[in-house]
Amino acid sequence: MAHFAELDSNNKVLRVVVGCNQDVENNGGEQSEQAAEYFKTVVPLSKNGVKWVQTSYNNNFRKQYAGIDSTYDSTKNKFIAPKPYDSWSLDVNDDWQPPVSRPTIKKDSNGITYGIRWDEENIRWLGTVGTDDIWQWNPNTITWDILPR
Repeated sequence: MAHFAELDSNNKVLRVVVGCNQDVENNGGEQSEQAAEYFKTVVPLSKNGVKWVQTSYNNNFRKQYAGIDSTYDSTKNKFIAPKPYDSWSLDVNDDWQPPVSRPTIKKDSNGITYGIRWDEENIRWLGTVGTDDIWQWNPNTITWDILPR
C-alpha cells in the first residue's frame, strides 16, 4: 500500500492517507511528483492542504514514516518528527536529542526494572515504578539517585 502525507504551506503534515500501489506505478512511480499529483485526483486536498508527498510506512525512504505534525524538509527530502520537548535539539541525522543522554540502565540495585520518562520542567530523566517517580538519573556518576521526598 502506498501512503501519502498531506502538507500545509509550512510543510507540516496534516494527515496521512493510504493509496493504491498500482496508481503510483501507473503515474510516475514511487516518490515521484507525478504520483503525488495524480493522488490529488483520488483524494482532494483539504482546506489547508497544498500538496501530497509519498511516505514509507516501513521507513524505506524519506527517513521515516510521516505522522501528524511531522515536517517535510524538501531540501533533505525527508520527514522530521515533531519536536518532543522545548529543550531537545536536532542532531546531524535529524533525530531529536535530549540535553541529557537517555539512561541505558533500567534496573535498580535490587533488580527492579522501571520505566524511564523525561521531566522537561527539571531537564532530567526519571525512573518510575507504576505511577511513582522514584529515581532521577545522574549523568555525572551514570547512576540512578533516589528522589528526595
